[in-house]
Amino acid sequence: MNRAIVIVTALGLVGIVSALTYAAETQMPDWAYAIPIVAPPERPPEDGTLFSLPGTDRTFTNSQIRGRSPTNPDQRTTPADWYPGDHPVMPDIVANGDPSRNVIACALCHYPNGKGRPENASPAGLPKDYFIQQMKDFQDGLRESAETRKNNYVTMINIAKGMTDEEIYQAAEYYSSMKWTKWIEVVEGDMVPKTWIRGGMHLRLEGDEAGMEPIGTRIVESPKNTEHTEALRDPRSGFIAYVPDGAVAKGEEIVSTGGSGKTIECGICHGEDLNGLGTVPGIAARSPSYLVRQLYDIQQGKRRGNMAALMVPVVANLSGEDMINIAAYTASLPAPEAVPGEY
Repeated sequence: MNRAIVIVTALGLVGIVSALTYAAETQMPDWAYAIPIVAPPERPPEDGTLFSLPGTDRTFTNSQIRGRSPTNPDQRTTPADWYPGDHPVMPDIVANGDPSRNVIACALCHYPNGKGRPENASPAGLPKDYFIQQMKDFQDGLRESAETRKNNYVTMINIAKGMTDEEIYQAAEYYSSMKWTKWIEVVEGDMVPKTWIRGGMHLRLEGDEAGMEPIGTRIVESPKNTEHTEALRDPRSGFIAYVPDGAVAKGEEIVSTGGSGKTIECGICHGEDLNGLGTVPGIAARSPSYLVRQLYDIQQGKRRGNMAALMVPVVANLSGEDMINIAAYTASLPAPEAVPGEY
């Protein structure tokens, strides 16, 4: 029997009981779900202006960038693909979706290169079978969000339910074919830039409202270039994750040792380098906001698929601060270097 399953099974009963009692004591990490306190300002109407990015001769209007009809913003269309040479040829469901079935193109939210953004998943380099299983969990009501106001989770559930098995397989094969490369820079400190929230993402305030504030007990993951990410959806523009002082070292201790019995070493299941093992996904160098949401969702019983069940005893006794420290450390780990001509 696999060593990971032996350990998880041995801890299983105690872990499940602990999760049911401890979960209520763990404060929801609101920062990770990034629900706006006030409604963000409306976007300017489509006026036909063409936008561009460095390194590509392609230009797109605002509506094309966001995959929306210029005359009906509620109607979904094919989103912009700025750098088609950065990825394999996309399957139709990834590139275009099918609005008649409420299936938005995967490439809109997760980007054609699978890098994604803090408000959603980064499917690039995930094991194909893991990807398929998660889509099935969405379809079967086994994967939900602990934060009921996180609208893109509901959108993802509807997308999964609208897709055929063949389309799910195609998307899984596509995204698993691309390796994960560096996307996030981790910066430790007591202070963090002030931000506002749009679409589940922290954006730095500018002008008179800009400044710094205490980071407190949270991670603030923001675009390196707000305009490129928020307005242009630039799939080459990454993120900075601001984490509390000392979080990386504290996280390394928990990840590497299990934190004196609080949990188990992450490498047992996710691989020694945390880049994945078999059907278990990699967690190194990926979004800390996303990782904390998943840890909390599992602890709260909102992810109930077979693979999530293995994580129940692992997260049962983690505090909110533990989750921050773990995510800070895993996000800080190196990712494979991008190689020109390879995906």
